[in-house]
Amino acid sequence: MIKAYGLTKRYGDRTVVQDLDFTVHPGTVTGFLGPNGAGKSTTMRMLLGLDTPTRGRSTTGGRAYAAHRAPLTQVGALLEARSVHPGRSARSHLIALAHTHGIPRARVEEVIALAGLTDAAHRRVKGFSLGMGQRLGIAAALLGDPATVILDEPVNGLDPEGVLWIRTLLRSLAAEGRTVLVSSHLMSEMALTADHLIVIGRGRLLADTTVDELVRQAGGASVKVVTPQPDDLRTHLAAPGVEITTAATTTATAARTAPLHELRVRGTESAHIGAVAAAHGITLHELTPQTVSLEQAFMDLTQDAADHRSQPPATTPPAHLTGAAA
Repeated sequence: MIKAYGLTKRYGDRTVVQDLDFTVHPGTVTGFLGPNGAGKSTTMRMLLGLDTPTRGRSTTGGRAYAAHRAPLTQVGALLEARSVHPGRSARSHLIALAHTHGIPRARVEEVIALAGLTDAAHRRVKGFSLGMGQRLGIAAALLGDPATVILDEPVNGLDPEGVLWIRTLLRSLAAEGRTVLVSSHLMSEMALTADHLIVIGRGRLLADTTVDELVRQAGGASVKVVTPQPDDLRTHLAAPGVEITTAATTTATAARTAPLHELRVRGTESAHIGAVAAAHGITLHELTPQTVSLEQAFMDLTQDAADHRSQPPATTPPAHLTGAAA
């Protein structure tokens, strides 16, 4: 388990992390999210004792990281995959780490195989691609068979097979009862991998919740319904918690005498809507479940907490690109 108690970090008059309180529980994959500059890396460094908090404290497995006598066997971490001597082979790097904790050579070979580096283990790290460097960093994080795993952007540089491997690995580590904290900018991966989310912005806690709950709060699931009988459908679907809004209306055509109305229904499922429509003879032209993406929910939550926000591209090309006169 990871616990943060009022973690705060200042550099001069700039506060990077402010009063963070959270718990990362065993048996779940917890995504650690935030815009660039939110303070995620600084927070992870404080969890690992690499940065000293200005105020507050944190524990992993009930102790401060520095208090563990054999930290690699308690907490495995990947913060910077390229922090390896370039002249060493992958195997030599892992053996050197293993020696510091009395970890047997057999375990080195296990994590090499687990990371898919068997054929490259003898090669010098300076020749590794970004993805291979990530695999080596993850192998090092798992070397001590730790109960807690902290990974910063683990899918960075990985190909699709590697991304799938990481996704499966994280889920399996959590299934074994380990504590897994992983940061990522890839919301699609977090939606597939994470059970719980901790979201920060400008150093402050914005959300400590499940993926489903964050999506629900952002608008949640709805059902798109297209029908020429919107009033009848509204009447028969009316119930506590059911919300129906009109999204669009089209005009009647020669093929139909009534205009079509597009409704968005929240608070009930498509199967129930279909059953109600059938029971009352209401014609449906479309019945499609809609879900707000985690990416959209994240953007909505952090829109006021991002230090950098891109502008949408101009709809009209600049004059110097079209040959128009200045």
